[in-house]
Amino acid sequence: MTIELDSRDRSILRILQTDGRITNSDLAEKVHLSPSACLRRVRQLEESGLIKGYAMVLDDRTAGFPGTAFVFVTLDQQGRASLEGFEQAVQNLPEILECHLLAGAHDYMMRVIYRDSADFERIHTDIITQLPGVTRVQSTLTLRTIKKTSVLPV
Repeated sequence: MTIELDSRDRSILRILQTDGRITNSDLAEKVHLSPSACLRRVRQLEESGLIKGYAMVLDDRTAGFPGTAFVFVTLDQQGRASLEGFEQAVQNLPEILECHLLAGAHDYMMRVIYRDSADFERIHTDIITQLPGVTRVQSTLTLRTIKKTSVLPV
């Protein structure tokens, strides 16, 4: 479902994506609305589900996680129960920041953070390979992040 957005809604979204802590009065001034009209629009965007929430973004390295790996996982079966079992098990693993169901050679791709090579070995051996239905794991370690954003081009 797509939501009809006008130019002011798009401006509000662009600003909030880069500064989620902006005050409503400052936001209203930037998009040329009264504070009450601006707040009403923001609430409508939240209620529509387009704005899912607000979050603080931490720096991986400064937080002690200099390593990022993309891990491709193949399951022994692709039935609904097998997929659901794997997906449920992934939910509470803090080292796995993202998990995507794929179409192609692998069933899932995960973005994993780690502290050092020993930590990644622990995550690989004790966590990922022990997930339900996992038969194959292929990891690609990143050397450097060139671009990382959560800002959508609205």
